[in-house]
Amino acid sequence: MKKPLLAMGVASFVMLAGCNMNNDNAADEQGMVHKNGNTLNVRDREDLYNENETRTYKDEVMTKRSNAEFGYVRQQKSPIQGQTVSYKDMYTMDRERTADAISKLSVANPSVNDCSVLVTDEEVLIAYDTDAKTKKERMNAADQVKRTAMSVVPRWYHVYVTDDTGLRRDIENIAPMGPNMDGAEDTIEKTIKLMKANSPQGKSTVEGENPNGETKADKEM
Repeated sequence: MKKPLLAMGVASFVMLAGCNMNNDNAADEQGMVHKNGNTLNVRDREDLYNENETRTYKDEVMTKRSNAEFGYVRQQKSPIQGQTVSYKDMYTMDRERTADAISKLSVANPSVNDCSVLVTDEEVLIAYDTDAKTKKERMNAADQVKRTAMSVVPRWYHVYVTDDTGLRRDIENIAPMGPNMDGAEDTIEKTIKLMKANSPQGKSTVEGENPNGETKADKEM
């Protein structure tokens, strides 16, 4: 009597083992198994539990996440009275890359053929070549280029545009200057006045501001 029972137990064990192997293979084929053989497809499992993961797999995971996820951060004040958030490691805007992004987005506009962009600490100056001829067409082109820049830079920035390509050299001459260089601020202001005098600036985007994003208080400063 014991031998049949033993035989049945061994047979059951073999069958269960075979089923588990089949299930693991099927899950692996469907992409449900991590490369470390873990059958739990938990997104952060590699980060939390597998300290010996290979760099190749980690890079692959991070690449997939960077292409698929949004960025979200929640910040709270310190519960300790008098202790504030540290700002020393905060990122600052890369003005060169910002100017590059604005120029690329601007030339995507069908009516814009060429676009030069200067980004300072609080202004964006844009000179562009356009096919627009009539007053209305020029106004629309100016509005589109200006709104493109405003969608890229922080809200406190003021944006000035010109379709007078002769002013491109004036803007280029400002580029080597730093914000603390003598005469830089005066040169910027003079160039802005020429841009506003020679070219349309588009429409106001917010009530209480002019087309360049300036408020009455900004003008008085």
